[in-house]
Amino acid sequence: MEPRQKLRRTRISQAARHDHFVRIYRSARKGVVFIRTVKNNEENEYEPPFSYFFPRESEPNDTVLGIGTGFVIDKNGLIVTSEHVVRDSRTITVKLYNGKPHRAKVVWSDEDHDVAILKIETASSLHPLRLGSSKKSEIGEIVVAIGNPLGLESSITSGIISGKHDSVALSDIELTDIIQTDCAINPGSSGGPLLNLKGEVIGMNAFIAKNKNGLSFALGIDGIKKRIRRFLPG
Repeated sequence: MEPRQKLRRTRISQAARHDHFVRIYRSARKGVVFIRTVKNNEENEYEPPFSYFFPRESEPNDTVLGIGTGFVIDKNGLIVTSEHVVRDSRTITVKLYNGKPHRAKVVWSDEDHDVAILKIETASSLHPLRLGSSKKSEIGEIVVAIGNPLGLESSITSGIISGKHDSVALSDIELTDIIQTDCAINPGSSGGPLLNLKGEVIGMNAFIAKNKNGLSFALGIDGIKKRIRRFLPG
């Protein structure tokens, strides 16, 4: 094959991949939400084992602010996020892709597995994301993370699945069905979707390895689906 032909094919391949990411983002962003919480700032406040992934901006006196991400699983207002994002929150505000804020409430949570479901009331139907399978995902597969790192809403990063683990121990809890990636995620990304190139959610971004740049982890969607099955549309 001539060098020019090789170069042309490489350029086409890179352009196709770029267009693929654009398509995934445009399709998925309507189902990704920004979460802002207000919590009581108590002296003996519980410190989660992945607190380094959960930034806190102190307000005067008795409150702290937190940020995170979530994704829609039902058009009638159900949203999945990380439990540690909304734990002990006094108020939870969810902002949709169109910029409209909604007060949310926790309708179910599982602290041991770091999963929570929020509910918002809205007159218009939401845009649920398609749920795939973490079991069928493979090491080396290209994946995309969408979230609100550092409060920068609707940001997208890409990488590959660099490992899969049956479980990972964090402090006094053990999380199961873990996908390890090299997607760049930061404080505020927690609770956001990890998607394959079909645009399917295969995981929920959960935490990063402390002091280990470039190593991030997501909870596999299969494990999440087992726990939230009764909330999923039939």
